[in-house]
Amino acid sequence: MYSTTSPYRIITVCTGNICRSPMAALMLTEAFDAEGLGQLVAVDSAGTTGYEVGNPIDPRAARVLTAQHIASEDHVARKWRHEWFAERDLILALDVDHFGWLQEGAPDRASLEKVRMFRSFDPRMEGRSSLDLGIEDPWYGGHTDFDNTWTLIKAAIPGIVEYVKAAIASAEAAADNDHQQVTSMT
Repeated sequence: MYSTTSPYRIITVCTGNICRSPMAALMLTEAFDAEGLGQLVAVDSAGTTGYEVGNPIDPRAARVLTAQHIASEDHVARKWRHEWFAERDLILALDVDHFGWLQEGAPDRASLEKVRMFRSFDPRMEGRSSLDLGIEDPWYGGHTDFDNTWTLIKAAIPGIVEYVKAAIASAEAAADNDHQQVTSMT
């Protein structure tokens, strides 16, 4: 559960951590910075497999990000680590198989509740089954597929930003309430 003593931690998860999840993480980071929340929110990414560990972002993903003035050259692919269930406040799966994999690996109910489909925050997807919320892997396609990935990710970002703002506000209100209770006892 999020506490005001550390940043709100988000991780985006795809297969190899070279296309969708780093795009989503970098786009989210930019969005939180634009909202003035860059110091309160930390976003990173990982893959469900180790196939690409140590590799940079796919050049086609980098091209899309660069066109939007988002730097990606520091990205290095890594594999999901089980302890991140406890260390993240929101775990965003980019496709249905990642969602299922994360749900199966969740060690407890609290961890399971952190796992969401990235596109579940897109208002156009409200009420849709998680099976309809996946973002297909653009790695198998061309530039148009990466542009489409950008568009699908971008549509969900405002909803994620609002969700995180509400979580931060709730945690701050709880911390203020706790502080007031302690102050009134002294």
